[in-house]
Amino acid sequence: MKLYFAETMNSYKTCAVARYVGLDVDFRRVDLKKGEQRAPEFLAINPNGKAPALVDGDRSLWESNAIICYLAMKADSDIWPRDERQVEIVKWFNWSADHFSRFAGQLYFENIIRAEFGIGQPDPDAVKEATGYVRRYAGILNDHLADRRYLLDDQLTVADFVVATTLPYASRAGIPIDEFPVVESWHDRLMELPAWRSPFTG
Repeated sequence: MKLYFAETMNSYKTCAVARYVGLDVDFRRVDLKKGEQRAPEFLAINPNGKAPALVDGDRSLWESNAIICYLAMKADSDIWPRDERQVEIVKWFNWSADHFSRFAGQLYFENIIRAEFGIGQPDPDAVKEATGYVRRYAGILNDHLADRRYLLDDQLTVADFVVATTLPYASRAGIPIDEFPVVESWHDRLMELPAWRSPFTG
């Protein structure tokens, strides 16, 4: 099993899950600055030209959330429950994509990616708008976690990995997570996991 990754937020959560569930995975770095994601051999794996991507035998899989679920199922891990909680996980996946991580990811792009790839200065209007939305949705997350250890009560699931994917970059990205102490404590619990703390180096 080969997991192609770059040091980006979507690869962060995917590599973290691969390490957490303990599968025998060959981690292969894709150098985005050299354009390796546009090489024909990589496009044959992921025609979108993005990392992460997974190859397992003759199967190729792309989109980070799908890869995470596949890895958890492959390892028979309880971070992917086998009951109606799957619906709750899909809910949090969608909420993250449409709301929280959508705008936190915009801050990640403006404040980190632009500088790393030399594509100009942060757009102050985009930063202001995204910060406002992050505060709004972080408040919802803070309230939800007030009486829970994880998104699905006391069980760590793939939903936690997905919703938290921007938080390791919070300080550099200007994500105001320090204003939400419950969210901050939840992410501190994730950081106690070696796989989450060091997904790229193990």
